[in-house]
Amino acid sequence: MTTTRFSVVVGLVLGAVWVFGGFWAMILVAVVATIAFWVGRLLEGRLDLNEIVGRLQGRR
Repeated sequence: MTTTRFSVVVGLVLGAVWVFGGFWAMILVAVVATIAFWVGRLLEGRLDLNEIVGRLQGRR
């Protein structure tokens, strides 16, 4: 799935949640989806935590 298609699906889901569940339900779904996205990248090996920690600590 391309990034564009993924973004459209996420937008549709968040829009449906907003309509049926309200604003705060949409925010909660967005936060959980973001966490799941980063966990998925980590499990696929496409996310290097050492690089992220190094950047946060000022090392490059």
